[in-house]
Amino acid sequence: MKRVGVAMTVVAIGLVMVTASWSGDAPTRPKILGIREVRIYCGESCVGSSFYSKLLPLSGDCWDCNNQTPFLVGTSQEVVLLRSNAKTSDFLAQVTFATDDLAQMERYLVSKGIKTDSEPPYLIVTDPEGHRVAFIKTFRAPHLPRSEKALAWPRRLIHAGWVVKDREAMDKFYRDVLGFHLYWQGGMTDGRVDWVSMQVPDGTDWVEYMLNVPADADKHLLGVMNHIALGVPGVRAAAEELKKNGMKLTEEPKIGRDGKWQLNLYDPDGTRVELMEFVPVEKPCCSEFTGEHPKP
Repeated sequence: MKRVGVAMTVVAIGLVMVTASWSGDAPTRPKILGIREVRIYCGESCVGSSFYSKLLPLSGDCWDCNNQTPFLVGTSQEVVLLRSNAKTSDFLAQVTFATDDLAQMERYLVSKGIKTDSEPPYLIVTDPEGHRVAFIKTFRAPHLPRSEKALAWPRRLIHAGWVVKDREAMDKFYRDVLGFHLYWQGGMTDGRVDWVSMQVPDGTDWVEYMLNVPADADKHLLGVMNHIALGVPGVRAAAEELKKNGMKLTEEPKIGRDGKWQLNLYDPDGTRVELMEFVPVEKPCCSEFTGEHPKP
């Protein structure tokens, strides 16, 4: 009986060891901290305009270096304009997220069956609807401001939105693989879901699914839907500063369905740049917020 007991103990220990080995072989997801950079295709009229320079300081001493023009958002994010003459319905070229471990992110994505490409310093993937998504190590910006431009109102990238046709497929990627969670959802009318905000797992930025967009949407509507958002402490104060700087506003500030003040701006190619306050001032329609609000 004692021999049997010893044998059973050995088997049990062996099972524990094997289980531990198996669990250690499965890569875990590193942190996804927020949006580090967005890249926007721009034609000649857009790159040469003063639209973005009224919103953001130019990064470093680079203007149209290798057909790229980077603008600094705060101290750690960028909007990069890519000179392009190509005809496209989606000028939002790439959204890049910061992670604390790029090599681990690649191992993790590969373990989930996600095809990756390496374009140092970026790790590139494509989401289920063909949007180019990148990852980069940490939030440290690669450029320094050309000058210490005084900004009357701080701003930061808080979300990017894409036209989405298949929410379920996108959820399998952003929610199930990347760990994003629902921040808020709502629609143009009660009982309707047109916008779904999926927040990064280790920060407060989000991607926004723009649902129910007609398949034959024209360039103007697609420019409205495929957009970026800059968070600001006060939208109305920002609007007044932009007017003083010579920007002609085509819309006025308003409170959105999510209860936050917002202002829609449009670059010369028609891509929407939304100014949005960090916190709501009234109860949102349709659903409650389920995540922490961004901060300046």
